[in-house]
Amino acid sequence: MKNTQENQRQKQPDTPLRLSPHFTLAEFVASGIALRHGIDNTPQPEHIENLRALCLNVLEPLRRRFGVLRITSGYRSPQVNAIAGGAPDSQHLRGEAADIHTGSKEASEKIYEFARKYLTYDQLLLEHIRKTGTRWLHVSYRRDGRQRRKAQRMEL
Repeated sequence: MKNTQENQRQKQPDTPLRLSPHFTLAEFVASGIALRHGIDNTPQPEHIENLRALCLNVLEPLRRRFGVLRITSGYRSPQVNAIAGGAPDSQHLRGEAADIHTGSKEASEKIYEFARKYLTYDQLLLEHIRKTGTRWLHVSYRRDGRQRRKAQRMEL
C-alpha cells in the first residue's frame, strides 16, 4: 500500500517507541527506499517484539561495549525488501535482523569477534564490498530461541 511522505510523517508518534534503553523503533523503520517510493514500512506488533529481542540480546551488549551504533537497515516491509534486493525469506521482513555501520576494518573486526565469542545470535555476517570499501555487520536474533550461530565474513 502506498502512502505519501506526509501521511508517513503523520503516523510517527510524538514520543518514539523505545525498544531498549538505547534504541527506538524509528531507527529500525527509517528507510530511504520507503520514502522515495511512498511505501508504508510500519511493522506489525510481532515484528516489533522481534526487534525488541534483537536489541536486548545483541545490540544493547554491542552498544555497551563499543558505544553508539548506527542502524543502516532494520525492519523491511515486503515491498521495501524487494526493492532493496533482499532475500525473499530475509529476517529483516520479520524484524529479526539489523545491519549496522561498522566503520574501519579494525573496528569491524573487533565488533564481529566480540559478538561471535560472547553474544547469543542467529546470524552474524561481516559484509564488505571491495569496490567501494563499504563495511557493515548483519546481526539477527530469533525470539523462539532457535539460534543457528552462523558467523561468516563475506567479501562482495
